[in-house]
Amino acid sequence: MPKLFRFHFFFVLSGLLAFGTGRAARAQEFTPRLAVPPDSLHAAENADDLPADSLGRRFDEARLRLSLQRFTRRKTIVGRGVQAFFRLTRPREEDHGLDAVLLNRQFDQHNFKIVRRVTITPFDAFGYSLNDSLRRPRTFVEKAGNAVHIRTAPARIRQLLLFRPGQPLLPQALAESERLLRQTDELLDARVLVNELTATRDSVDILVQTTDVFSINAGFDVRSATEAIVTAGDRNFLGLGHQFDNRYQYGRDLPQTWGYEGTYQVPFRNFVYARGYYFNEFEAHSGGVSVQRDFYSPSARWAGAFSSDAINLRLVLPRDAPPPEGEQPNFQFRSYTSHSLWVGRALRLRSYDLGYENPGRLIIAGSVRHENHTTNPTNTPDDRTRTIVLGTVGYSVRRYYKDKYLFGFGRTEDVPAGTLLSFTTGFESSTFLPRHYFDARLAMAGYSVQQGYLYGSLGFSTFKRAGRGGWEQGLLTGQAMYFTRRYRVGSYQVRNLLNLRLAAGFNRYPAEVLLSGLGGVGGAVRGFRPQGQVLPTSRFVASYEGTIYTPLSLLGFRMAILGFADIAYINQRIGGGSPFGSEAPYSGFGIGFRFRNELTVLRTFQLLLGFYPRGQLTPNGLRLFETNRDSYQFNDFSFGQPGVVRYDLQ
Repeated sequence: MPKLFRFHFFFVLSGLLAFGTGRAARAQEFTPRLAVPPDSLHAAENADDLPADSLGRRFDEARLRLSLQRFTRRKTIVGRGVQAFFRLTRPREEDHGLDAVLLNRQFDQHNFKIVRRVTITPFDAFGYSLNDSLRRPRTFVEKAGNAVHIRTAPARIRQLLLFRPGQPLLPQALAESERLLRQTDELLDARVLVNELTATRDSVDILVQTTDVFSINAGFDVRSATEAIVTAGDRNFLGLGHQFDNRYQYGRDLPQTWGYEGTYQVPFRNFVYARGYYFNEFEAHSGGVSVQRDFYSPSARWAGAFSSDAINLRLVLPRDAPPPEGEQPNFQFRSYTSHSLWVGRALRLRSYDLGYENPGRLIIAGSVRHENHTTNPTNTPDDRTRTIVLGTVGYSVRRYYKDKYLFGFGRTEDVPAGTLLSFTTGFESSTFLPRHYFDARLAMAGYSVQQGYLYGSLGFSTFKRAGRGGWEQGLLTGQAMYFTRRYRVGSYQVRNLLNLRLAAGFNRYPAEVLLSGLGGVGGAVRGFRPQGQVLPTSRFVASYEGTIYTPLSLLGFRMAILGFADIAYINQRIGGGSPFGSEAPYSGFGIGFRFRNELTVLRTFQLLLGFYPRGQLTPNGLRLFETNRDSYQFNDFSFGQPGVVRYDLQ
């Protein structure tokens, strides 16, 4: 049956059913009026663009659905037709209850009512709790911390809300606004509620309450007698949501003994962010500016960004055999400027279930990127200019659930689940032969309070030279991550994590390696410091982590006990053949403590003892180290800029 006929048939049938019952007819009466009580006239002064009657648009779905369900029980042709073409189930609720689901229906009875007023109440970082309205700062530390902290401005909080005074309250705008507030760096928790005491038939008042994070951060990390790292920043400068970070390192055993990295980010309305950065170390120095707007929510329709960068990389060309002791690596340089622009559009998909909005989105995006190279490594194409135009089409479903004790220590965490399927293709023009680019990705995740969280992704990208040229710079990536359910043992909480990661390069250029190697940030074996150079071209990693969350705390830092095991299979060969060599794997096993303070920006601090059977710099294979970075993170199911997948950062 054609779609147009289906919709006409549906509305005709709806009208017949409504005509048959007076109450249903009154529920479906679309009267062009705007009923605003006297105390809400000021909210409707700027409502010239609103529909004549927002309540008229919100017909009683439950009553109509029940009427249609009774109609489908009739053994008639029309009744069987309705049953065949429409899903008339109740609004979906998860088996584990609404408390675990972020997008709930607690305030569905207020959908499409006019928002009269929005009252925003931000609280300081220390001594307050949204779960206990009577809690107040009592200790000297709490009061002193709040004295030097600048509370988040209501104007900044208002930037993250999906509703405005004088406009209709769209479905799930409250819950989604609460999630967006909670995901910012400057806020710990948020509640977005309807004031039921002042709610009327056609208008509501909204209450927004937030608790801050202590946004100022500073650190001094001593690496050796002569080497140290100094950090300083603010994730909520002046309470406006501005962010700046500075990192200075000195005393390194490199030709350039110092390194600096600085960023500054400014938020604007409509979820637009501007950012500037500068990076200068021995391996690379770069700088740039960007303005971007992401698909911040399933309700977002447009996204895009513009960026301009200047980059100078010092690359290490791998060798067939390790270099002799004392010989300098084969350094090569790549210098270029880059400018990029992209725009994306999310299209809603229709739903034939009256009690359930289709969460799927069809995404269409396009991007253009231009690079002007001044220096390139030897044994690589000497492209002076490079322009790549890409287009992406994809399908995305995003759901969020509430849980605790995943990355945090008891705070509410939003767990993403859903599906992401995308296909990207485009054309690259350069000094040499032009090339086509292809990229396909699939990611899925599911969540259950009883079963835990399971995430899986698979992607493949490659270039193909025009004409009869071959395939080159291929990259196969994959990941499988599983969080077990949360187990309670008295006042202790226990979770286990298994994470598998794959990055395999095919027909890559000689200068291309996985820069993260085996240790360091993004590395495969945490805490590992190799004796010599380890420059893999392909890598498979299996990691396990078990965490026991204790009720103990020290100076506001909650403590957890963790154990880990990392095993990495790598290949350092250049050229074709199997992506993995026959050499023994690198591995690391350890135990330690994780400290976390949810009220500060520097939330996580880990003190770990690791044992590495092979390749560790220390003679006995033991290393005591600390880190303030999470080993894992969730992958959201939103689309970003269409681009070439970075091989070196996998």
